[in-house]
Amino acid sequence: MEEVENCPLSLVKELDAFPKVSESYVETSASGGTVSLLAFSAMALLAVLEFFVYRETWMKYEYSVDKDFSSKLRINIDITVAMKCQHVGADILDLAETMITSNGLQYEPQVIFELTPQQRLWQRTLLLIQNRLREEHALQEVLYKTLLKGAPTALPPREDASMEPLNACRIHGHVYVNKVAGNLHITVGKPIHHPQGHAHIAAFVSHETYNFSHRIDHLSFGEELPGIINPLDGTEKITYNNNQMFQYFITVVPTKLNTYKISADTHQFSVTERERVINHAAGSHGVSGIFVKYDTSSLMVTVSEQHMPLWQFLVRLCGIIGGIFSTTGMLHGLVGFCFDVVCCRFKLGLYRPGEMNNLNHHHTPLLADNPPR
Repeated sequence: MEEVENCPLSLVKELDAFPKVSESYVETSASGGTVSLLAFSAMALLAVLEFFVYRETWMKYEYSVDKDFSSKLRINIDITVAMKCQHVGADILDLAETMITSNGLQYEPQVIFELTPQQRLWQRTLLLIQNRLREEHALQEVLYKTLLKGAPTALPPREDASMEPLNACRIHGHVYVNKVAGNLHITVGKPIHHPQGHAHIAAFVSHETYNFSHRIDHLSFGEELPGIINPLDGTEKITYNNNQMFQYFITVVPTKLNTYKISADTHQFSVTERERVINHAAGSHGVSGIFVKYDTSSLMVTVSEQHMPLWQFLVRLCGIIGGIFSTTGMLHGLVGFCFDVVCCRFKLGLYRPGEMNNLNHHHTPLLADNPPR
């Protein structure tokens, strides 16, 4: 009965792929201990680095066709123009010749156009970040990951009263427009709507007061997110010509953002700038002012934050430990083999000539022992 019970156990033992060696047959050495110490140190270091990689996340970009054309597009505006509010007007005209009422925009009069040293420092820092974002596109992923931690990008308020003239107008707020191409006008005179289009009442504004030097503190599309820096934030244009036209051509891309901290429907955009002087005699026609021409893209970008799964981390960790253990074992055996080969050759070359000389000195013929008869 005992033999029958031990048969399955013996079969299991024969299938053992990890045979054990008795400790009496195990020989340790200083070189093996050194290699083991280095291997364990490398395992620990790479395991810690792999854990930091496991904690990191990355952004995944997916592209699809935007099928939502019925919803409204929100435009967030904060622009300061170096003219009085009673002399300028803002309105939006889309591709369908639909004039969008600017009820959501507020005109803040008696504003100082020049910035304080603190505000100027804010603007320079913002422009520096803008330049780095154009060169290093990976920085945008950092902004996506730290949205809720992002500092406010709005222009800081003035700390003290200034004696400078209040000759500027701040236009800020938001409006909802159709998801078609449109044009945001900021030009001389208040806008009026009539059946054949729209117009601005500029007859009562002196041409000498035209000054479309401006600063775009904020311009974005869609939901406002903290910490996001848009391409035109902090842009400042100064002109000394009364007939200057500034144009911004914008392509808006709908973007769905899904991170571990926030989910939002926003919009990215790219911009091309152009400015010229209106001179009808030279063939440069148009109207002085600021024109933001925007168009929506038919593609939608989905940006989602990805994280390495736990099983993949464990597989990579096992690969690191097993790879180092196997590699160091083979290297230790190879170094030992080479060392033995070199030592054997060194011993043969050192002692064999001496041994041959000794044999030559001590060799005598066997017949010499017998005296001649």
